Amino acid sequence: FLLVLAPKSSHEVLKELATDVQVVPNYSTPQKTDSYFNPKMKLNRQLIFCALAVLAEERKPIECLDAFGATGIMGLQWAKHLRSSVKVTINDCNENSVTMIQENCLLNKMKVKLTTKEDDNDEALGDGEENGDTIEVTKMDANVIMHLRSFDFIHLDPFGTSVNYLDSAFRNVRNLGIVSLTSTDISSLYAKAQHVALRHYGCNIVRTEYYKELAARIVIAAVTRAAARCNKGIEVLLAVALEHFVLVVVRVLRGPSPADDSAKKIRYLIHCQWCEERIFQKEGNMVEENPYQQLPCDCHGSMPGKTAVVLGPLWSGALFNTGFLRRMLLEAVQYGLDEAQPLLKTLVCEAECTTSKHFTTHSLCDENKQEECGVYIKTPNTSAESCLVPGKRKSEEVIRNAAKRQKAENSAEHPAFYYNIHRHSIKGMNMPKLNKFLCYLSEAGYRVSRTHFEPMGVRTNAPLAQFKMILRKYSTPTYTGGQAEGPLHRAEDVQAGEQQVEAAADNKVEDAEFLEDDKPGVADATFTKDCPAHCAAD
Repeated sequence: FLLVLAPKSSHEVLKELATDVQVVPNYSTPQKTDSYFNPKMKLNRQLIFCALAVLAEERKPIECLDAFGATGIMGLQWAKHLRSSVKVTINDCNENSVTMIQENCLLNKMKVKLTTKEDDNDEALGDGEENGDTIEVTKMDANVIMHLRSFDFIHLDPFGTSVNYLDSAFRNVRNLGIVSLTSTDISSLYAKAQHVALRHYGCNIVRTEYYKELAARIVIAAVTRAAARCNKGIEVLLAVALEHFVLVVVRVLRGPSPADDSAKKIRYLIHCQWCEERIFQKEGNMVEENPYQQLPCDCHGSMPGKTAVVLGPLWSGALFNTGFLRRMLLEAVQYGLDEAQPLLKTLVCEAECTTSKHFTTHSLCDENKQEECGVYIKTPNTSAESCLVPGKRKSEEVIRNAAKRQKAENSAEHPAFYYNIHRHSIKGMNMPKLNKFLCYLSEAGYRVSRTHFEPMGVRTNAPLAQFKMILRKYSTPTYTGGQAEGPLHRAEDVQAGEQQVEAAADNKVEDAEFLEDDKPGVADATFTKDCPAHCAAD
C-alpha cells in the first residue's frame, strides 16, 4: 500500500518502443505492486503490436481494447505509433493502476478520457489532440466492459489463466476482428500441475517431448469452445509458446457454420508412452475395438500392458496463417522491431514447413493479397475501397466459396507436432548436425522444418520409425580412448581378437605346467654349471 502511494520522485521511468512509462518500485513482482510490469514480456508486446498493425491496414479506424492495462504500456504503444488508425481503450479494475495509466498517458503527451462504471460522465485530461492522441481509460471489470461494448481487437493478459474472460471477449467482438490472449499459467499448461489443467481447461495431459505445442493446442481448444457458444468460429493466425507465456491470436468468423467447422477440429490425441509416437483420433463417434491400431508404432504388440494414453481434447487444426505472418513481418521491419523479426521468420518457415527462406521487404510487398479465414484480404498496397465489408451477404458468399477451396488445400497445412532429435538419438552414436539432418529428411521426400517451440525440434510429416531410421543412418559411432584417432573395428574383429587373447592365455598355462614338470634335478644342475652359456640357454 505504501509503495503505490509513494511520491512521484521515487517512480522509475522506463522506455520501450519510444514509449515512456513510470513504474513503482518492485514493479516486476506481482505480489508487491498493483501496476505490474514485466520487461521479459517485451517480445510478447511486439508480436501483439504487429498483429494490431496488420488489422489496422485492413480497415480504419478500429476500436481496440487492452483489458488488463496495469501500467498501460501496451495501449500507449498502440496509440503512439498507429495514431489515427486506432481508437485505444485501456481498462483496469484497480484504482491505483488507473491512476498510473493516466499519469503515463500525460507523460507521453496523450489526452486522457476517463470513464468509470459508476458514472457515465467523461473526464478529459491533457493537452493532446482530440482525434488521434486521445486514449480512453476505463475502470471496470474486464468482463463488464466486453459485455457492454463492441471492439475490433481485444487483448487479454490476466495474471494466470484467461479462460474466465473468453465468453465475454467473444460476445461482442466484431466480425473478422481479432482476439489475442496471453496465458502465463505455464505450470498447468506445461503439465507440471496436471490437475489444474483439468480444472481450468477440462483437458487431460501428461508431460511429453512436445509439451509446448500441446499447451498451445489446449488454449486454442478452450478459445474454440468459447467462440462456438457465441455462434462464432475462429481461424488461428498465430500460436507461440515460449518460456514465460503462451500467446494465441485468432480471427473471429461470425455464424453457426464457421462455429461448427471450428468445433469439429477439437479432437483427442493418442500418445504412446514408450516411443512418444502420437496421432489424433479419427473423426466419428463409433467405438473401436483396438484403438492401438491407429498408432503407427507397434509398441503395444511388443510390450506388456497398456502403452498409450488419451490426451485432450485438443485443437487439431493449423497453428499458423502464412499470409498473416508475412504481413506481421512486414510491419516488424517497418517499425524496427528487432526482437520480433527473427521469431516471425522462423514462424513463416514453420507455417510453410520449409527449411530455408530468404526474406526481403520487396518480396513481402509484392504479395498483394493473402487468403485468410476464407477471405481475400488486401495488403497495404491496395486501396481501402476494395476491402470486403464485414457482415454483408456478398462477403458471406465469398467466405463459403473460399472455404470450399481451402478444403482442397488442407493437405498443404504444416504437420502437427514435432520430434526432439536428442530424445531419439542412438546411444553411443554421434548425431549429425541439425541442419544437415533436415536436408537428409527433405531428400527422403518428407516435409521438414525447424520449430520455435524447441531449439532442437524437427517438425516433419515423417513417421517416427522413418525419423529414427534416417537418424541412425547418418549417425557416426563415438570413438573412445586410443581408438579416437585410429580406424573403427567391427564387432566381428573385436570378437575374433578376444578369442585369440583367450587362446594365448591357455597356451601360457600349458607351457607353465610343462616347465614345472620338467624341473632339473641335482645332476641336471651340476650339468648346467659345466655347460657353456649357450647350452644352458638351450
